Order: sequence, then C-alpha cells, then structure tokens
Amino acid sequence: MTYAVPKLLSFEEFIAEYGKNTRYELIDGELRDMDPTGPHEAVAGSIAGRIFVEIFCAQLNWLVPKNCLIKLLHADATALRPDVVVLDKAELNQEPLWQKEPVICNGSTIKLIAEVVSSNWQDDYARKVEEYAFLNIPEYWIVDFRGLGGLQFIGNPKQPTFTVCQLVNGMYQQQQYRLGDKISSHLFPKLQLRLDEIMPA
Repeated sequence: MTYAVPKLLSFEEFIAEYGKNTRYELIDGELRDMDPTGPHEAVAGSIAGRIFVEIFCAQLNWLVPKNCLIKLLHADATALRPDVVVLDKAELNQEPLWQKEPVICNGSTIKLIAEVVSSNWQDDYARKVEEYAFLNIPEYWIVDFRGLGGLQFIGNPKQPTFTVCQLVNGMYQQQQYRLGDKISSHLFPKLQLRLDEIMPA
C-alpha cells in the first residue's frame, strides 16, 4: 500500500489559494483545517465581543479584526489564523503586508490572541504556546469549552477549561479556570468574565 505525500505549500501559495478562506491555516507548509463548527464560532464571537467592550470602555487604541493571519518571520511556510486577535492600531503602520492583506508579521502589533480549541487541540496547547511566546505576545487565551485537550494540559477528569497564558520573562505563566471561576486578565483588569457566560447554547 502506498500513501500520497501531501503537497507542501509556501506562504505565498497559501495566501493565493486559501488566504480568504477562514477555515484553513498553514503550519510548516501543511494545510490545517481548523474544523470550525457553529458552537466554535459562537464562542469565538462571544470572546471578541467581550474584548471589544473592554477596549471601548478603557479607550484603548486597539482593534479586533474580523479576519487576520499571523506570518511567523522565522518560519517561511507558516500562517496562523487566530480565532480572536487584538491589534495595536499604532503599530499597524510598521506592518509590511497589512495594506494589501490582513497579515501581521510583527509580534509588537499583537496585544492578545485567543484560540478556541477544536479537534487540532495539540496545536493550541503546545505549538502555539511556543510560537506566541516567541513573538512576545503579552497574553494568549486557550478556550477549551468542550474539554478536548490532553490530560497533561487540562487535568483529569477532562472538563471545560479557560487557560490564560501571561508572558513573563519570555515564557508563558498559565492559569486555568473552570466553570464558575472568574477569569483574570492582566491586559483587561476590569474584565468580568466566566467560562459559563460564553458557553454555546
């Protein structure tokens, strides 16, 4: 029995073929289906809405784009598509691709990323923790509303988990929250949020 080796894509090929298709991202040349479902999108939308309210109330010069790719400068064939990303408007003029494509290349432009965990949970809990820390992104939220992550990440028994990763000396310190817990964010100190409130119906 023979197996076909999947074709590896460059960043440019990915942008040309899949740049506007929010279902996919690119990791080391491999096309990754982000497996979005209605509940997944509902949770991502709820998080984006809560963040927007915090930005508005605090009068921060930040924005939450509808769609955004992150190009890792140290990885030519990787384009990550966060479920929610918060950008610093003041840094956008330093972005080489932003005027033509919704692509961010500089970690300094990104204030926060939130990933809603789906079937490819390994990327959210392992790969992206390293990548986002390398980019010096101050906060990274992992929203595992279905409790899909491995036992080493969310414990036993598995249950819905909201993990806040805060960058300290180049590495993320992680704090986990369960249903009923008040979530704490260094970036948004007045945030009033519990995992229960963003769970899909």
